[in-house]
Amino acid sequence: MNSTDPPIDDNLLVKHLAGEATPAEHLLVEDWVTASDTNRKLYVDFKLIWDQSPAATRNVNKDDAFLRLQNRLKNTTPEPRTALTKRLKTTHWLGLAASVILICTVLWLTFNHVYDKGSVSFVKIDSQNKVHKQTLPDGSVITLNSHSVLVYPGKFTGNIRPVSLQGEAFFKITPNKTKPFIIKVNDVTVRVVGTSFNIKSRNGKTEVIVETGIVQVSKKQNSINLNPGEQLSVTSQQGFLSKELSRGKLYNYYLTGQLVCNKTPLHELVQTLNEVYNAHIVIVNKSLENQPITTTFQGQSLDEIVGIIADTFKITVIHNNQQILFK
Repeated sequence: MNSTDPPIDDNLLVKHLAGEATPAEHLLVEDWVTASDTNRKLYVDFKLIWDQSPAATRNVNKDDAFLRLQNRLKNTTPEPRTALTKRLKTTHWLGLAASVILICTVLWLTFNHVYDKGSVSFVKIDSQNKVHKQTLPDGSVITLNSHSVLVYPGKFTGNIRPVSLQGEAFFKITPNKTKPFIIKVNDVTVRVVGTSFNIKSRNGKTEVIVETGIVQVSKKQNSINLNPGEQLSVTSQQGFLSKELSRGKLYNYYLTGQLVCNKTPLHELVQTLNEVYNAHIVIVNKSLENQPITTTFQGQSLDEIVGIIADTFKITVIHNNQQILFK
């Protein structure tokens, strides 16, 4: 896509394809499509994917249509409708928009590089409430944490290997110096040729931690290389990129079942405990937040871990309804 092309609003494109846009909104989409050949190609290829689900222009239940669309993208059998009805009704547009964003991102990467002229098919993996391991066409292995989504082409036939991620995943990339692997996460681009690393994107914050190899992270005009044992965190509002040494392997908990701390600030451990145990631990005494802890937890209950932390830092623990307070 040319840098001068106006971007398309993802929610607007969803409404247009679902037949629920106003006449003025339909005109906006049509203007965008006709603005360039790249826009037209992007729209046509996504519409092909949309239309394969029997489509939004027909008088059908759109929850059912979305299930069929998901099934096409995942290339798997859909979940029973009874298990999804409530979630789809309450988050229908959010889920639909997320699918458009992910697929359009991969399409954008695809058509900005050399690709075969044949039709491009896509696979969408939604880990839902479990950890999911997926092997890609090039042999790379991606482990998705729960509540994460990965979209990638059915074949890497061009000069790059593009994917798009929402949530968290550990990447073990098959080396190929002539065909770099590119991950798009929100407004951050990660580029590698063969390495292993973790990417986490939650609540507008993207974190990259490198285990092996070199990882290039870019945002707009800024770029930085991460080496093994280094990490980077960037928010959607943040314009600059800076790296630091990673402390422990808390990010690995969904892969190994371990919480590994190596001079890790207490607030980072607490954040991970809240995620793992769906807890609400609050550090009331702010002087404790950056206190380092070095240990490994495996198989302990939350109460046992909280007890160890309390003994280590000689702190008072207060249970207040659903909260656990460190004072």
